Amino acid sequence: MIHPHIADALKVPDLVRLTDGLVLLRFESMKVYSALAAVRRLLERGTVRPGQTLIDSSSGIYAYALALACHRYGTRCHIVASTTVDATTHAQLEILGATVEQVAPSRDLELDQKRRVRRVRELLAEHPDWHWMRQYHDDVHCLGYHEVADRIAAAFPGRALTVVGGVGSGASTGGLVDRLRASDPSVRLVGVQPFGSITFGSQDHHDPEAIIAGIGSSIVFDNVRHHLYDTLHWLDFTHAMSGSVALLREHAVFAGLSTGAGYLAATHEARCHPDRLHLVIGADTGHRYVDRVFARHAQALDPAALKPAEVTTPEEMTMPWSTMPWRRAACPPRWKEPAA
Repeated sequence: MIHPHIADALKVPDLVRLTDGLVLLRFESMKVYSALAAVRRLLERGTVRPGQTLIDSSSGIYAYALALACHRYGTRCHIVASTTVDATTHAQLEILGATVEQVAPSRDLELDQKRRVRRVRELLAEHPDWHWMRQYHDDVHCLGYHEVADRIAAAFPGRALTVVGGVGSGASTGGLVDRLRASDPSVRLVGVQPFGSITFGSQDHHDPEAIIAGIGSSIVFDNVRHHLYDTLHWLDFTHAMSGSVALLREHAVFAGLSTGAGYLAATHEARCHPDRLHLVIGADTGHRYVDRVFARHAQALDPAALKPAEVTTPEEMTMPWSTMPWRRAACPPRWKEPAA
């Protein structure tokens, strides 16, 4: 197949068998699927028009995905970037035609997110004709993952399937599993979170090295549908790093930090449920984590020696790794707040 645009080639994931019970859904950059489908649908609806500026905040891979989608469909792009966006991504965004501004440096992810949202609101007040993509809240971002789900269903017909992935905005895990359950309600969903994320109640636990902002949040995301999740895992930076290093060492897969966290959680789930096939979402490659993760590979822990604390409520969780059955429960009212 000859693709009409590089984004159409980049969006397609590879299925890589790691063990008999573990398969990696490996993306070059996962949110390209989401951004392409979202921009295309918004143009079809007439919600946005060619040449209009689309704006959003991002901690990394969504910024790149949105810039590619805007390049593909002829719209402009403005990114309010997190401090975690690296120089390589920043340069690509600008060359692709996006305008980029980064908020003031902060090691506080909550402050970083709130600053970005506040800046987006300021820009929209100055430019009312711009369209806010709202990747955290507009469910148009779930649409692209339906195609991925159909590919998965075709690849593993009749298999008892568990999807394991970072929760993040909720669009990827939710979009995949909602589609898969339309034909097989038994599909399980295991969500992976960093400590400090409000999404499933770990906001009182502080990990000083937490840089996996893309799979957790300090604010409420409307696209997270809590009732889709069967089990949750919370991991600290060192465990996520150890998973990423192990994935490269054992399987030659160079993937990002959220993939490492998912891999570690999935290996535990596969031991507990050997009758099921576990599909790990690999959201991106490891290139933007070279200095902060892979250069520190000597500090990585042996995954075979690691196991989570099994808890029954968020209040019982303990660092560095906890897991809890969620059983497709709704979001507790006390965790809800107005969308940012």
